[in-house]
Amino acid sequence: MWGKVYDLAVIGGGINGCGIARDAAGRGLSVFLAEAGDLGNGSSSASTKMVHGGLGLLDRFAFRDVRTALRERDLLLAAAPHAVRPLRFVMPHRGGRLQRAATQARLAIYGRLGGRSSLGRPAPVALGGDRAGPTLQADCVVGYEYSDCIADDSRLVILNAIDARVHGADIRPRVRCVVAEREGRLWRLAMEGDNGEPYAIAARTLVNAAGPWIPDVLDHVVDAHARPDLRLVKGSHIVVPKLYEHDRAYALRNADGRIVFVIPYLQDFTLVGTTEEDFHGDPAEVQADTAEIAYLIAAVSEYFRRPIDEGDVVWAWAGVGVQADPAGRGGGARSHVIEVEANGSQPPLVTVIGGAITTHRRLAEDVLERLAPFLKMGDKWTAGAALPGGLFPVDGLADLSRALRAGYPFLAQSHAARLAAAYGTRAQTIVSGARRMEDLGRLFGADLTEAEVRYLMAEEWAETADDILWRRSKLGLRLNAEEAADLAAWLGEAAIAGNRTGGARPLRAGAA
Repeated sequence: MWGKVYDLAVIGGGINGCGIARDAAGRGLSVFLAEAGDLGNGSSSASTKMVHGGLGLLDRFAFRDVRTALRERDLLLAAAPHAVRPLRFVMPHRGGRLQRAATQARLAIYGRLGGRSSLGRPAPVALGGDRAGPTLQADCVVGYEYSDCIADDSRLVILNAIDARVHGADIRPRVRCVVAEREGRLWRLAMEGDNGEPYAIAARTLVNAAGPWIPDVLDHVVDAHARPDLRLVKGSHIVVPKLYEHDRAYALRNADGRIVFVIPYLQDFTLVGTTEEDFHGDPAEVQADTAEIAYLIAAVSEYFRRPIDEGDVVWAWAGVGVQADPAGRGGGARSHVIEVEANGSQPPLVTVIGGAITTHRRLAEDVLERLAPFLKMGDKWTAGAALPGGLFPVDGLADLSRALRAGYPFLAQSHAARLAAAYGTRAQTIVSGARRMEDLGRLFGADLTEAEVRYLMAEEWAETADDILWRRSKLGLRLNAEEAADLAAWLGEAAIAGNRTGGARPLRAGAA
């Protein structure tokens, strides 16, 4: 017995899948999204945490991709000023006049491609008299500045999923699509929850947005007639204790021509990334290896006065991205390809290859445009629409934090700032009704309260300690192992209680 018939079924709950679900639901389509794990638990939470134009793409003359990404950067900043924030980057210069002229030209083009952006324009900087200078080696006396944005990648996934749900989409994390077959004018999808619960739906159209698992979906799940040619690329990152006191990032041009970013991260840390290597294994098992960590350490130590070593690394991660056109004929890693397989009256299959956190909104629009011949839908709408919690001025995050603390003076300044940055205007929901800290329930460690955990369970599909610490709250570096284990145990007890009372969807305890 097949269940409800949807206009669109999406396989994959990363930034692309959730962005497509949001756009489609907002156009009046009925949408079902299935994600085998937690939302954004793959490549989408393993990025360099940037929303940017892709300065390195200028070396490939991918001007159209850069212009598009810069426009999307500004739109995303306006839509989610809590999850996306402007950041000034310092690019120290080494080399002769020719290299200096090339850097100037590159940044001038970057600034022009950004159009009338509200962010600061590229400019030269005399590092000898600048706060960014003492961090660098003595021979780094001149450099250039430009603007891009830092972003909370996994929260952007969640914000898209929440908005999709607000518009009527059925978002199902921890539901694996077992088989998808064409039957007449419909797709028939058989799925299974992580608790063994079966699901069966039908859909008029199907989108494969599984990221690095696209080949697996095409080979083992979907009745597809062709498999696109693609390349899996691994990118690794490290986090070390804070390397400097100012609030700007560095863009370091490495000896191999790659740009390595050094970014202020979570107040007390510095993020360094990324590498780029072909990947041929299981994306679920990807890790930053010793050679990649050494590469990033060497890149920093080449430019910074105080070198770092492996003992400084407090966290390392890797993600796997998927690229079309492995022969390098196209615009590069950030461009996306949308392949539509539709024969006669058969229901279409759309496979989404590539993309980036920055351009996910545009990618979703492009997917819906390709689906327009098959579905009756509303007009484009996301370009000027705020994401949940983001309806405040681009420069208003500090004011939002102050207002939250004024209304709830028992909150520490750092606590109010974190809640505002994570949830925007929705932070009020977490603390509503509380008159003292104790009203927020159990304190799990750092400033993670029971009220916030319950909010994440009820509103953001969180079930495990990993979901909460590493993807929702970003407190994984703040809680120790014992505190994380206590949180996991509490979630297990909450799951049992939920089963007994028939309350919210059962929770599964997980290890941090």
